[in-house]
Amino acid sequence: MTSFTVHNLATAPEGSQPFLNAAKGAYGFVPNLLGTMAEAPAILEGYMILAGIFEKTDLSETERQIILMTNNRLNGCHYCMAAHTSISQGAGVPADVIDALRTNTPIADTKLEALRTFAAVINETRGWPQPADIEAFLGAGYTRQNMLEVILGTALKVLSNYTNHVAETELDPAFAANAWTADLAEVA
Repeated sequence: MTSFTVHNLATAPEGSQPFLNAAKGAYGFVPNLLGTMAEAPAILEGYMILAGIFEKTDLSETERQIILMTNNRLNGCHYCMAAHTSISQGAGVPADVIDALRTNTPIADTKLEALRTFAAVINETRGWPQPADIEAFLGAGYTRQNMLEVILGTALKVLSNYTNHVAETELDPAFAANAWTADLAEVA
């Protein structure tokens, strides 16, 4: 495997430095994912801007994390599952929702479960849901706008999950308590 440098503020290319500064301000440290992305300022900028745009959707924090964590699980991204578990905990996402996302079990809230199911369908079909999938999503109370917002969250996770796959990003100590492996989802 090709090794990647995990950049910090001193080693990052100039184009990445403003984004690493912003990350340090937000998290108190530069997460290894962002330090790795710093190698290519364009992906770091794209990821951070797209993440900011995703936060502007009509979806709640819990709903956004459902989309992100569903994609993380389906893409087998150990780093992002641990990171987003930590982020979800800090943002007040209910523990039962986090557990369901980590173990691939249904969410008790039927509307949130419809979102989890639709996010999985979008990922697994590469954006080719069946009419029944769309009807179930809309029937649960979501909108066509929300459908497109699921696609936005899915695109965001392609950037981070695939980066972590090729770089084999080491988990930050801040996320280590929430380490995840695919076998956690298989036992449930």
